[in-house]
Amino acid sequence: MDDNNEITINLLLLGKMQCGKSSLGNSLLGSYEFESRIFPQSVTKECRLRRMRIPNFTRRMGRELGLRLQVLDTPGIPHSSLNQDEVKKRVRKALSEHFPEGLHMALLVLRADIPHCEEENQHTVKLTEDLLGPNWKHFTAVVFTHAETLEEMRMTEEKFISLAPKSLSALLEDVQSRCIFRDHPHESAHEERAVLANQILHFVRQNSYRTSMFI
Repeated sequence: MDDNNEITINLLLLGKMQCGKSSLGNSLLGSYEFESRIFPQSVTKECRLRRMRIPNFTRRMGRELGLRLQVLDTPGIPHSSLNQDEVKKRVRKALSEHFPEGLHMALLVLRADIPHCEEENQHTVKLTEDLLGPNWKHFTAVVFTHAETLEEMRMTEEKFISLAPKSLSALLEDVQSRCIFRDHPHESAHEERAVLANQILHFVRQNSYRTSMFI
């Protein structure tokens, strides 16, 4: 945490192609900063860092604190034109350049509107472990995009989790049930940003604002 009445949170976005990773980054920033569109090939090829600040976001020990989010978007894995080693090399370089003080939270972005097969998310999870080492479980949260489909199916978030396949259940257990459902399609960009930021700040507080270094 900063000493100048501002909390800085460093976030890393990881996920498969077309999982909604860049769209989530835009929602966190409250603006269209990352290219996000439906396309038959991977859209994001380079790591990109964007920052935003929310003044007077929270209070701590009787004083107002602003929130500064630093969001690093990354190429999806598997990628349509980059192999896994190339993606890992680019992400590791970007982390070292932009977050020398460490990472507060890696957000693993998964879609809630498609089935999750046994090995569906192994590439993203393996990348997270390779980047953060054995402590990755303490600095990782899962974000489910397209979660508005649960409402269409009359399914609660709890029911969705209870029906998850073994691999997804194991992942959620590893990250100590830290998960977010992005299911606020009727809210304004400002409102959705506030909801997401509060949920992530809660996870960071649980870690006492500690950061994870990279290996």
